[in-house]
Amino acid sequence: MAIHTEVQTLNFRKEEFTVKQRFYLCEDSGERFTSTPLDELNLSLVYNSYRAKHHIPSPEEIKETREKYGLSAAKMGEILGFGSNSYGLYERGEIPSLANSKLLKLASDPESFYSLVKDWEVENAKTKAKLLDKVNARIEEESKTDFLEFYLIGNSYLSKLTGYRKPNLERLKEMVVFFAHKVPSYKTKMNKLLFYADFLCFRELGLSMSGVRYKAIPYGPVPDKFQTLFENLSETEVIDIFYTPLDTGNRKEKLVGREDRPFNSTLFSKSEISLLEKVANTFMNTTPSEIVEISHKEVGWIENEAVRNFIPYDYALELKAL
Repeated sequence: MAIHTEVQTLNFRKEEFTVKQRFYLCEDSGERFTSTPLDELNLSLVYNSYRAKHHIPSPEEIKETREKYGLSAAKMGEILGFGSNSYGLYERGEIPSLANSKLLKLASDPESFYSLVKDWEVENAKTKAKLLDKVNARIEEESKTDFLEFYLIGNSYLSKLTGYRKPNLERLKEMVVFFAHKVPSYKTKMNKLLFYADFLCFRELGLSMSGVRYKAIPYGPVPDKFQTLFENLSETEVIDIFYTPLDTGNRKEKLVGREDRPFNSTLFSKSEISLLEKVANTFMNTTPSEIVEISHKEVGWIENEAVRNFIPYDYALELKAL
C-alpha cells in the first residue's frame, strides 16, 4: 500500500492543531492503515506543534541545560521544584506543563539559573556554593558571543522552519564533513545533499538533523547562508575546497574531506547516521545538474521558489526522491 499525506486538525491539551499526517491507503478497499512508526511520527508532529506554539524546550535542549551545569536529572528537578522524576521524563519526551516550561527556559539561561540556585533550600551549604561557582563560570563563558554562529543559524525558536530542532551549527558542520568524505561535491550538489539529509530525517524521525533553515532558490533548496558556512569550514581546515576555472571566467568549488579531519559520529544517533548513508548512496553518482532537476520535483521547492521563501519541514512528508 502506498503512503499518503493529508492535512488534519487534531486536538492536544484542549487545543486544535492543523498538521500533516501520513497513512497507508488500500486502493482496493479505500481503507486507511498506520504502523507503529507512522503513529509515532504523526504524534510527534502534533506534540512539536504544541511545543512550537508555546516555545517549550525540546527534550534535547532540556538535557543540554542539565549537562552544562553538570547535574543529575533528579538534582535539576529538585532545584526547580519539580517532582523527583519529572526532569528525567521531560528529557525522554514527556511534554511539561506551561508553568514548568517557563522554569525550564529560565534554567537554560545561566544568569536566571543563578538566582534559582540561590533560592534553593539545601542542607549542605558547600554543595550550593560549589554549584553557584560553576553557574557563574557558565555566565562568563556564554557572554563571549560567537558572532559567526549567530550569523549562520541565529537563535530561532523551534518551528516548522527549523524542523522542530534548535539550530545546531556543530551538527551542520559535521554533515558537510560526512558528505565531503563520502561524496566530494561541488557546492550546488552539497546543498542538495544537506537538504535531503535534513528533510529525510524529519520524515523518518519527526525532527530535522541540524535545525537549519532551507531557502527555495532557482537552483533548488539551499541552507541559509551556505556560502559563508563553506568558506569558514575551508578557512578553519575542516574541509578542503578545490577550485576549477570555467570558460566564463567563474570557477567551480568542490568540497572535499580532509584525511586529518574525520567525521565526528558522536553527535548523531545510529538512525541519523543511517539516513546520512542513505542520502550519500542514493546520490553518489548524480551530477550537480541532475540533482538540481531532482530537487525541482519536490513540492516544498515548487511551492516556495517563486518568492524565495524558506521551506517548512512538513513538506518532508511529501519527499519524492527518497
